[in-house]
Amino acid sequence: MDLSWMAFIMIILASYRLTHLIVFDKIAEPLRNHFLKKKETKDHEIKKVPKSMFGYLLTCYWCTGIWSAIILGTMYIFLPFITKYIIFILAIAGGQAILETFVGVNIKRTELYNEQIKHNKE
Repeated sequence: MDLSWMAFIMIILASYRLTHLIVFDKIAEPLRNHFLKKKETKDHEIKKVPKSMFGYLLTCYWCTGIWSAIILGTMYIFLPFITKYIIFILAIAGGQAILETFVGVNIKRTELYNEQIKHNKE
């Protein structure tokens, strides 16, 4: 199998984005909800917990990451013509998500720093 570094990095980014989509994104919530149940904690909070191992899989970032990598890697090996487009789109979205997280954190830090300066001047 001949796999370039660029293809490898794109599969990593695509796997990251697919995993995040399944585990965290609002759009996949209806899928996750079929495998979760509501449970009340000691503090009377209502939390969603897995009903089964499959529910656990859909809420565990590490577990879903393994399966995303297996699915995308296998698809790339056996159906490269179709899969390369899916990987391309997910890789762009994954890279964008990483950049947005980095920029978003720094924007919040800058806003906090500006508030501290403003407060110290008063």
